[in-house]
Amino acid sequence: MPDRARILIGGHEIELVNLGKVLFPESGITKAEFIDYYRKIAPVMLPHIKGRPISMQRFPEGIASDMFFQKQAPDYFPDWVNRVEVDLRREGVKTFITCENTETLIYLANLVCVPHVWLSRADKLRYPDRLIFDLDPPDGDFSFGTVRYSALILREILRQEGIEPFLMTTGSRGLHVVVPLDRGADFEAVRDVAGKIADRVVSLAPEHFTLEFNRSRRGRRVFIDIYRNAFGQTSVAPCSVRDRAGATVAFPIEWKDLEQEGLAVNSTTYNIRNVFERLKRRGDAWKDIAASPYSAEGLARRLKPALYR
Repeated sequence: MPDRARILIGGHEIELVNLGKVLFPESGITKAEFIDYYRKIAPVMLPHIKGRPISMQRFPEGIASDMFFQKQAPDYFPDWVNRVEVDLRREGVKTFITCENTETLIYLANLVCVPHVWLSRADKLRYPDRLIFDLDPPDGDFSFGTVRYSALILREILRQEGIEPFLMTTGSRGLHVVVPLDRGADFEAVRDVAGKIADRVVSLAPEHFTLEFNRSRRGRRVFIDIYRNAFGQTSVAPCSVRDRAGATVAFPIEWKDLEQEGLAVNSTTYNIRNVFERLKRRGDAWKDIAASPYSAEGLARRLKPALYR
């Protein structure tokens, strides 16, 4: 295999370099395979990330080497990569990129980038269209059954409020439980709703769940992270490759994957070599996520304050 190549896609020429570099040493996955994954996953991934400012987690030498985060779009990025100016207040105005097409996704893959996206879109940045509960298991040895249990309880609480949430593996250790929103409420209101629901979950099983931000105080409990629901915060993009052995991916799944006692699916089940067979058999579990968004303001009115004391 040549170590360099030029491809033409979407009318734009992209030079791919170091294609033989091994990015995932334990499985021999090269940069060429990494880029090819993003080319193939683009039709599924793009609808979930278009219009969202991206924070780029980059691993130039592979997952075993140093990484860094990059918010600001570098000057050397080509003109056809879409940009959006964002006033971060304390940090000033930053120029973020958004990923609107396959050629941008491949360009980012050539930089060995893991995209982390905002929960809002560029045309209405302060009004999120996603509410995320990030279920983070305790440090050290743990059973994925603990995370599974927490996700199912959280779903039940949401169902009590008339909401059918969506689910995604993180490709790392936990799960994301996601509620699509109609962009009628700002981040502050959305985070308040998330906090009330998380309080309810913790009150039901305080021995299993916590809202404690300090890791050393969580013990063996699952942390319900609601803090991503804030302006400027990001979450790993659906279908992104993670910096884990075997090139695992953050991947949308169905609730029935967790309902089986056999635990056929966990947070690292899917990777760049097996995910397309799953898609072939069952399609994109999030294909309808934007079809029926919920009103955070309406949910806030329905929540009974006494229930969350």
